[in-house]
Order: sequence, then C-alpha cells, then structure tokens
Amino acid sequence: MPVISDPSEFNEEELYVDLRAALELPLYLKCEGFNFAGSVKLKAAREMVDAAERAGVLRPGSVLVESSSGNLGVALSVIAASRGYGFLCVTDARCNQPTIRLMETLGSRVQVIREPDPVNGLLGARIAYVRALCASDERYVWLNQYTNPGNWRAHYRTTAPAIARRFPDLDVLFVGAGTTGTLMGCARWFWQWRRVRVVAVDSVGSVTFGGAPARRMIPGLGTSVRPPLLDTSYVDDVVRVEERDTVHACRRLAARGFLFGGSTGTVVSGAEAWLAQHGRPGLTAVGIAPDLGERYLDTVYCPGWPEEALTEDPLETALSRLG
Repeated sequence: MPVISDPSEFNEEELYVDLRAALELPLYLKCEGFNFAGSVKLKAAREMVDAAERAGVLRPGSVLVESSSGNLGVALSVIAASRGYGFLCVTDARCNQPTIRLMETLGSRVQVIREPDPVNGLLGARIAYVRALCASDERYVWLNQYTNPGNWRAHYRTTAPAIARRFPDLDVLFVGAGTTGTLMGCARWFWQWRRVRVVAVDSVGSVTFGGAPARRMIPGLGTSVRPPLLDTSYVDDVVRVEERDTVHACRRLAARGFLFGGSTGTVVSGAEAWLAQHGRPGLTAVGIAPDLGERYLDTVYCPGWPEEALTEDPLETALSRLG
C-alpha cells in the first residue's frame, strides 16, 4: 500500500466491476470513487490546482471559488484543506445535503443559489455569482472547470491510458457528460492512440447535445448551458437517460451490493440501452463510474423519491425548470 502525505496522491485506478453477474450486462465499470474525495473529480481538481500553483495564480492567502453541483466541490475541499487554501463552493438547491455537510466539515464555505438565471438557469446564476465575487475581491481564484483545459487533460493523462492498458481489445467506452472533462479527455486520447467507439451518456433535460431543457433533480451529469469544453467531433454516439431510469439502475446495483451514485446509475442505464440495440457477442465495453452512493441516501435511495420531489411547491418547480 502507498504511504501518502497529501490526500490527492491516492486514487484507486485499477478497480473494475464486471456487471455480467450482477445485472447480466456485458459491461465493465471502471470505479473512480475510491479516493478521499469519493469521485472522479479528484483528478481534475488536482490537475487544475497544480497548474494554477505552477503559474503563480494560487499563492498563500488565495481563496479558491468554484461553481459545482457537488463532486468537484468535495474534491476541491479536500485539496484546499490539505494545502492551506480557503474554498467557497457555489452550488444550487439540487446539491445533496450530505455533500454540503461534507464540504463544510472539510472547512469549506458553501453558497447555495436558489434563483435561476432567466436564460441559463441555475448554472448561469451560479457562474454569474462567481464572476461578481472575483471582480469584487482579488483574493478569489476561479479555476473555472467549464473552460479549464486541465479538466480534460487529467483524463487524457490518466483515465484513458489506464483503461487502454487493462482492455487492449476495447470496442466501446461509455462516459457520462457533465462539464465533459472526463468525456473529452478520454475521447481525445482514444482518437489519437486507438480506435474505440466513444458513447456519451447524458440526462434527459440537459442541453449539452442539443436536447430541450427540462427539470433535472440528480446533480452531476447534464447541464443547462452547453459546455465550452465539448467538441462533438470526438463523440460517436449520444444516449439520453431519464432520471427515473437512473434511479432504477442505482437501486438494481444496490440490490446486488454495489452502492453507486447518480452519475454512475445514468452511465449504466445508458450503456444498457445502447448495448441492447448495438451489442454483439464478444464486444468489450467499459463504462466510467464517476462516484459512489453514500451521498444519495436521502434522494436516489430514499423510498418514494423522485415521486415525492415532483410534488413540491409549484413555484419552486417552475423556477427549477429553468435550471
């Protein structure tokens, strides 16, 4: 076992789950949640922070600020606590309460945005808040995961080559689309080094690939603003998943002892739909599982959810549709 002094130095890279036994699904899941941040976002967070330190943008007294639906916020909280920076996470009401409490436990501050931007929804409102904050105080440093090339380079350097080493005969790779950092890093690497079919998995209600905006309750995948990092020329197919199907996939996995997060449930559901249509005997398929499930106990794994959430106050429902 490794001996570390910085929590970002540890990330389990070689763990896969063969879903043939659990779900009768010919898919290997690359588990990215076994690190001190609990998700794949630790890779991007470390890449972006390291680059900012090398450039002299981050220095003693700096306060990191980032817009995040949760996982990157936790990753930056871990790194900020380890390296002595302050951190403010700007999120919205869809962020899970356990995730907010975790960030605060690590010493971070959390600002929850509740009023959506009229055009760009809750994400647009979060970004506007960050911009205004940085303009008002030079101590704040915004890494901007939505445009920062470190977001995709982290996966170009680590995730994609690790998959290629483990599965030299890989045919198809399923990657969830949020900021599209993981998707773009992996897709660029395989485009350059090995021909593999890359399938993006998105949520219904997300505008990432041109879909109509609609209410989404599960944080992580999907967005109300098209990601600047996205280059669709590297993507072979897109699968859109209803959130009820995400919940169903998560609960099926939990029934077999695998507690994964909402983003992972979306990837599994999307991969299952794609393989049902395009699969063939002998096909080697891998999906990236971004997170684990402990932070979703009050939502995805709560009996009656999302039906109960759909009966919330009508005004709140109308506002959240803009997100």
